[in-house]
Amino acid sequence: MMLDLRTDDLKETKRAKATLDGDGLSGTAQFIEYLVGDFYYVKVVLDLKGDPAKLKPGKHAVHIHEKADCSGGFKCAGGHFDPGPSGNADPDVNHPFHAGDLPNITVDDKGVGHLEAITSRVTLSDGPRSILSAPAGTSLMVHGNPDPYTSGNSGSGISGGPRIACGIIEAV
Repeated sequence: MMLDLRTDDLKETKRAKATLDGDGLSGTAQFIEYLVGDFYYVKVVLDLKGDPAKLKPGKHAVHIHEKADCSGGFKCAGGHFDPGPSGNADPDVNHPFHAGDLPNITVDDKGVGHLEAITSRVTLSDGPRSILSAPAGTSLMVHGNPDPYTSGNSGSGISGGPRIACGIIEAV
């Protein structure tokens, strides 16, 4: 089924948000869940800004991480959100097949980026793919490098490199 936001069959069901912080960076993200027929879609809107010396122009990886903890240089957020019987949260090994893998955000030369994306990989409503009812919560992460959407060795950083901004995802 193709998502058509103009259809009469569209019902907004839940909302969430995240406030991202980093060294010289800040941002906000909105998550809006829609039920179309009997399937959930989540629209993600991310606005990011920062010092262009720290938030370099170009593409930056964006991922939902498996824990609602941005401490420890953002390392406490864990790996990429990937629930399920065959889930693998290793950011590099199972990439780009994690439920939490999102498109890159593009940042301009003034240090401003905007992303709008729709995913069917996660939900806000209760269930195994819910980023709101995950046992350890979830967070939204922006990385220093682009995501090439390919797998690599564990610890290689291929999925986006250093973590530069993080925010805990919370229901609105």
